[in-house]
Amino acid sequence: MTPVDPQDEAVELCRDLIRFASVNDGTGRGKGEREAAEYVAAKLGEVGLEPEIFESATNRTSVVARVEGEDRARPALLIHGHLDVVPAEPKQWTYDPFAGEIADGALWGRGAIDMLDMDAMTLAVVRDRLGTGRKPARDIVLAFVADEEAGGVFGAQWLVRNQPQLFEGCTEAISEVGGFSLSVNDDLRLYLIETAQKGMAWMRLTANGTAGHGSMISTDNAVTNLCEAVARLGAHEFPVHVTKTVRAFLDEIGGAFGIELDPDDLAATVAKLGPLARIVGATLRNTANPTMLDAGYKHNVIPGSASAMVDGRYLPGFADDWERELDEVLGPDIAREYVHYDIALETEFEGALVEAMSRVLTAEDPGARTIPYMLSGGTDAKSFSRLGMRCFGFSPLRLPAGLDFSGMFHGVDERVPLESLKFGVRVLDRFLDAC
Repeated sequence: MTPVDPQDEAVELCRDLIRFASVNDGTGRGKGEREAAEYVAAKLGEVGLEPEIFESATNRTSVVARVEGEDRARPALLIHGHLDVVPAEPKQWTYDPFAGEIADGALWGRGAIDMLDMDAMTLAVVRDRLGTGRKPARDIVLAFVADEEAGGVFGAQWLVRNQPQLFEGCTEAISEVGGFSLSVNDDLRLYLIETAQKGMAWMRLTANGTAGHGSMISTDNAVTNLCEAVARLGAHEFPVHVTKTVRAFLDEIGGAFGIELDPDDLAATVAKLGPLARIVGATLRNTANPTMLDAGYKHNVIPGSASAMVDGRYLPGFADDWERELDEVLGPDIAREYVHYDIALETEFEGALVEAMSRVLTAEDPGARTIPYMLSGGTDAKSFSRLGMRCFGFSPLRLPAGLDFSGMFHGVDERVPLESLKFGVRVLDRFLDAC
């Protein structure tokens, strides 16, 4: 095999993965991740690995492989990434979201940062190291999985339940939404390492009433009852709870930006962070956002029931408080059921792996400083944590100052700067020696 610069190969790998258009709309009706998974398996097989392909349902496909390390007595490290992406409406984009266009110094496309970039960087680094005979410091388990964008039921969750032996010896894991930079000035960039994430509680609310003719007076209307409850929930402001991760983050941010923390109005402090405030602001409190409504079947018929879907997220350690407050806001006449529920996570920002992250980032960027943060969403780390792993978000990218990175997750015109992608390859390569 002709040697290829892994930095350049990461760009081409990411373009290819974008073009598979492995869209996951949550219905299971799409084409799935099969094509992308077979591509990844072939790329791993070319450098001597023996990847295993698992299909939990038709075309819902994941790939797992183990890379032998220098010291096999040490615990293994899991690097996991998902192959599915959320839908995109091409008419809203500057470039076709599934064409993998390169323009203005960036690679554009759905999944460019969530998270085909990390998949591509990992593939490029592993292929280069095996092609040049360089083993990582310890065993690395690679998992490229299906279905993360719909909660991981057909991907990480399925693997953990049905194939846990694949991850034998793994005590730590890294994946998406961490390790990216936040510019303070020309000499200082904060790299946010994800050490915590909120729990997921997607639920259906149902209100019942008396069915009848639309022309009649209705004092027990299911649609009205539901809408009143949904309006109360949408307007409700859950109280601020500062976890240890968020406290450490705010202390670091305050010192770096010279922002005085107001303990009585932390939301105002976070608002000063610009685009990043969207992610960080949601880590100060539990949330419950109505997202869908469903009621009725004919214009002149009052339905006997109405339902709404709500995206709920709760802070680590505050699940019980959140549920209690949720029920108080909704009232006793609204039935609530979970359609997807998963745990919150929080680990310490300390240990050899965290120290290794800091060293390798500083080696490539002397102005780097690592700090912990909490993700307001969720990742497949929830599933792998059930096997006893400490999970971190570490997908290293040095980003241009002012780039609205958080706004591109599931947004329009998602793109990754080419230099950021190449930076990540260099950092990950160092990390496999340092971890």
